[in-house]
Amino acid sequence: MPLPHRWWRPALGALILAGALCAETLTLNQAVSEAIEKNAGLLAERANIAIADARILTARLRPNPVLTAGSNHLDFLGTGFNDVNGGGPTEISLHSEFTVERGGKRQARVAVAEARRSVVELQFLNAARALALEVQNAFVDVLLAKSVLALARENLEFANTTVNVNAVRLKAGEIAELELARSRLAALQSENSVRRAELQVRTSLTRLETVMGRTRRSPAFDVAGELRRDATITDRDEIQRLAADLRPDLRGLRRDTERAGAEWKSQIAQAKPDFTFGAEYIRQQVNAKANSLTFEIGIPIPVFNRNQGEIARAAAEQRQAELRLRALEASIAGEIESAWRQLVAARDLLHSIENRMLQQAREVRDITEFSYRRREATLLELLDAQRTFNETMQAYNEARAEYARILYVVDSISGKPIQ
Repeated sequence: MPLPHRWWRPALGALILAGALCAETLTLNQAVSEAIEKNAGLLAERANIAIADARILTARLRPNPVLTAGSNHLDFLGTGFNDVNGGGPTEISLHSEFTVERGGKRQARVAVAEARRSVVELQFLNAARALALEVQNAFVDVLLAKSVLALARENLEFANTTVNVNAVRLKAGEIAELELARSRLAALQSENSVRRAELQVRTSLTRLETVMGRTRRSPAFDVAGELRRDATITDRDEIQRLAADLRPDLRGLRRDTERAGAEWKSQIAQAKPDFTFGAEYIRQQVNAKANSLTFEIGIPIPVFNRNQGEIARAAAEQRQAELRLRALEASIAGEIESAWRQLVAARDLLHSIENRMLQQAREVRDITEFSYRRREATLLELLDAQRTFNETMQAYNEARAEYARILYVVDSISGKPIQ
């Protein structure tokens, strides 16, 4: 029987679905990129840039002129203006005026708005730096959970092998049934460890998706990559130099200090009075028909309000910004010192476990297993060797993860651009 001409559609749909599932595997750089594009908190910070652009537009605007139209001495009550009663005459007037800003007010406003825009942009970059570090830590948690799961599965395989060996030995009458029961109990414990490790992997993936800004969880979501491990570490003086030049929060506070200075100058400019120029046209009706023009100038006299309060406020804010800058510089110096010590300690611990403990723990377990099969070691000795191996491997995995985390922390502290 011939196949329908659309038989291929289900197969094509399955292939597309399989491709979509494979596409859910992300690298660290892809995860960071998606977080910067989709994280709601960071998008809110990015919106501040558009707000700052709007403030620059507002600062560049000049005062609007004012046009006033009026009519006086209207004969709505029926008096009848004439030469006898001397009433009126009715007047129609058009009055216009505009303000001339003095003291460079407009230029000062624009300088403040542009400086504020720079501050907001650097604050956004700092928020992106913090978000990238959060994604990196979440990514490391996933890789650590995967390494724990791989170790748990290896332990389960080892435990099942021991159970099979003991089952054969029990049939041969070489061991008691209690020893087989103990090995089976150890295998069941390994199965529980695998389940807990699988749950931890899924929990870590969910947290990573949350940090990335995903609102819907994908069961096919996964990550690909290895725990970061640099062969050499950045010198402490180099970290300090990079932080002084690149840290967006430090650059932002420096720019905010400049903004505060521009705000102080702007408030000084506001203290200078603006001139108001006006012109008026008057048309008289009825018994006295005439046209006239009036010109005027308004000059405020700064007797009481000379903007003293705002000038004092701006000066205080400038001093405050300088103090905040000094405080942040001291805080960054402390962060660098602490991170450097943690980096050296994490590197030394990782090297110590690799060079002195890891191989020995594996060899002890393998030798004990070989001896157990030759009836030269007890089951308790085998389980103890396996437990020691597990603890060593777990310490090794945690040391690798901690070293990767502190490497990302150092990059974040130094303000290196996000890749």
